[in-house]
Amino acid sequence: MAFTDDIGDEAESYWEAIFDHPMVARLGEGTLDEAPFRYWVRQDYLYLIEYSRVFALGAAKAPSLDWMGTFADLLDATVNEEMDLHRSYAAEFGIGEADLEATEPSPTTRAYTDFLVRTAATGTFGDVVAALLPCMWGFNETGKRLEARGKPDHDQYAAWIEMYAGEEFSELTEWCKVLMDDLAADATAADRDRYRELFRTSVRYEYLFWDAAWNEEEWPL
Repeated sequence: MAFTDDIGDEAESYWEAIFDHPMVARLGEGTLDEAPFRYWVRQDYLYLIEYSRVFALGAAKAPSLDWMGTFADLLDATVNEEMDLHRSYAAEFGIGEADLEATEPSPTTRAYTDFLVRTAATGTFGDVVAALLPCMWGFNETGKRLEARGKPDHDQYAAWIEMYAGEEFSELTEWCKVLMDDLAADATAADRDRYRELFRTSVRYEYLFWDAAWNEEEWPL
């Protein structure tokens, strides 16, 4: 059985929990107050910086030139395209580039990105993919489920849903799932168990990232 099929039931429980979170539910309805979403936009900018480092480390660890090239392309696209789009999107909420750069990572953002970068730095190529998969798969599932329910009147929220439910991001998600399946097919039982645990940790952080934005989490001291 393919790895992503093997973890399918567990993954489904995570996607449902994220979809049911009030931050996501109200985003889809168009009733979400913009304050927590502006918080999310700022924290996601910091996430993308560290996400790029993970792609760089993945390219360095890739066992084939093909996979190395794909990770290098993803690094380039994130740093030189996606972050520009994110800055433009943030500006629609009145968040300038200086505001993004001045944002302090929340406890959850710090913990999640440190986990990803540490996994990429110390783990195998398969570990990198397992830790990355929930970001792509989870956002794609969330976007598609929100779109199926009907896009909101709020233009910026509708644009968010369209992006993550769209064909390009869906193709990227499917590529990552197939890559994970290919790597797991040749892995030992211990490797597959480790991939499952990394996936589980990462997807829990995905949920917490939404929850931190909903609560506008701050450091206690």
